[in-house]
Amino acid sequence: MTTDLLEQQREHFNSIAEQYFAARKHPNHLELKRLIWTHFFQRHVPLMNGVKSVLEPMCGMAEGYDIVSRYAGIAGFSYLGFDYSEAMVEIARKARPGLRIEQGDVTTFSSPIPPVDLIVLIGGLHHVYSRTGEAIKTLTAALKPGGYFLSFEPTHDNWLARRTRQRIYASNPLFDVDTEQGYERQDLLAHFQKAGYEKIDEIAAGLISYVLWYNPDAFPALNRGGQALVRTMFGLDRCFWDSAVGRKLSFATISLWRAPLRGKAGDGAAS
Repeated sequence: MTTDLLEQQREHFNSIAEQYFAARKHPNHLELKRLIWTHFFQRHVPLMNGVKSVLEPMCGMAEGYDIVSRYAGIAGFSYLGFDYSEAMVEIARKARPGLRIEQGDVTTFSSPIPPVDLIVLIGGLHHVYSRTGEAIKTLTAALKPGGYFLSFEPTHDNWLARRTRQRIYASNPLFDVDTEQGYERQDLLAHFQKAGYEKIDEIAAGLISYVLWYNPDAFPALNRGGQALVRTMFGLDRCFWDSAVGRKLSFATISLWRAPLRGKAGDGAAS
């Protein structure tokens, strides 16, 4: 990704920041996020107990902070978030005046703080698709050896899902087709494995409830029903979180990784 494309992406997010922020206050969206992250972190309570510091790259409105503070059972952790869009940074600072949130580029980020215990990156890497490996390598330097990297990215594992996403990105003004691209599921996993990460967990989070309610700014026509319906559909989705069918059909993947020990990153295999 060239500097021109990075600037194009920054301008794009500056233009949609207010719409993005407003849509993600909808009760259906908030209920879905509560369900996803409550159930996800229930699988990893012991791992989260040791987390004292969190870095959120490409933080947007700092939803990673909310996810960790509300659903991971972690209290009193230090936090640093950064985003390339100054409009997003301004919104996040106003919404959370006590947090440290800065402007920064994920491909060149250099942490001014000691290495952190946990990196939370929610829907960010696909905005620097062509530089994914570079971004992961840069962020790994800010993570303690053996620390954790939590990723939530748009993925696909079949031809129809790939073509559907390509058409949406090309036609919906909430997306920037020049800079955004969903991942082939195995390609995303391979980026982390090549950097030496060990996969701790992977779930097929992008099923029916995700399609209907996770992106209300981009797909307002799908944002129907109430929170009871959200809970019902999420309950059905959970049955397929860990299945081959779920992975094949899912439009997004949540994965949790353990960072390599120093000297093992980039060796081409998980440690």
